[in-house]
Amino acid sequence: MKQIKFLSIAALTTFSLLSCSGPVHVQKDDSANLANYHTYMWVDSRANDQDKSAKPTAYVDLSVRNAVNAELSKRGWKEVPDNPDVLLSYDVLVERTTERQSDPVYTQPFTRVYYNPYTRRWGTIYYPSRFIGYQTYEVPVKEGTVTLTMMDAKTDKTVWQGWTTERLNYSRITEKEISKSVKNILQKLEAS
Repeated sequence: MKQIKFLSIAALTTFSLLSCSGPVHVQKDDSANLANYHTYMWVDSRANDQDKSAKPTAYVDLSVRNAVNAELSKRGWKEVPDNPDVLLSYDVLVERTTERQSDPVYTQPFTRVYYNPYTRRWGTIYYPSRFIGYQTYEVPVKEGTVTLTMMDAKTDKTVWQGWTTERLNYSRITEKEISKSVKNILQKLEAS
């Protein structure tokens, strides 16, 4: 009995944790066999060849690369300095959006005093609050989108791309949120 109780609590906890993460989207080249790829190398993505500016998101750069390196090494991939199977790049986008929320609205409860002429007493009637509708309003939120792209090193053709968008808890994207997003994205790589 205790084992059934423990398993049901574990299943409920796992389900609740998985339901909190955003959906992961994947695009894959059907002609590419991802089982043939085992090594990768990071490439920087810039707007053009003359763009020599430093990235303003060095913290995010380090966090994404560390999270991806850790997840890919768990899956048997290896980062190499030259002659890789795939070229790996990423993109992080933090944007401000609004989210519609609704709160129920109720009337104020009140009492009414009345006189009963038959019993010659005063009485009180209590009227509870009643539901009268919803108040809808917009709330500003921040969402972070992490995109991972894998390109074949020989053909420069994109063979796999995965991305997820999640609501951010703080004003900046945290390392924990990046790790969670990367893990969710790369779980789809195994399924591809």
